[in-house]
Amino acid sequence: MSQSIKLLDVVALTRDVPERAIRRGQVGTVVEELESDTFEVEFSDDDGRTYATAALPASQLLLLHYKPVEAA
Repeated sequence: MSQSIKLLDVVALTRDVPERAIRRGQVGTVVEELESDTFEVEFSDDDGRTYATAALPASQLLLLHYKPVEAA
């Protein structure tokens, strides 16, 4: 099942981005869709303080789910 990433989705990195000091597995929120497959993602700590932002292709993001996903 393929789901599109959209504004305010919670995503995780699938690979390191050393130039932004963020690593595979870190969780962020999509804050803007830049192109059809590129998103601005904001990474925040537990207190809500942003520590990184990055424009990332969908291929580097894993959409996270917090409740069961119904079968199509």
